[in-house]
Amino acid sequence: MMSDIPIDLTKVKKANINKEILRVAIIAELDAINLYEQLASVTENNDIKKILLDVAKEEKTHVGEFQTLLLAEDKQQVEELKAGEKEVKEELGK
Repeated sequence: MMSDIPIDLTKVKKANINKEILRVAIIAELDAINLYEQLASVTENNDIKKILLDVAKEEKTHVGEFQTLLLAEDKQQVEELKAGEKEVKEELGK
């Protein structure tokens, strides 16, 4: 689990700080999703499972929010996501 920021933001160039903040936020949300889904998979209490999975779903929305902001900040990221999608489609013959 992530509880500390994985990078030293004081060493990030001012021009890149917002992109790095958004990436850290995405990492934190993905970490939370993994945690809640893993906990849900081991509990036998259906009420707890239901709430854990609901909260995990909300975290996925947060990922989308942060990603939307990141893509507005980082045009290279937009292009690389498109390139990655193209590579997968080519590899899978789609």
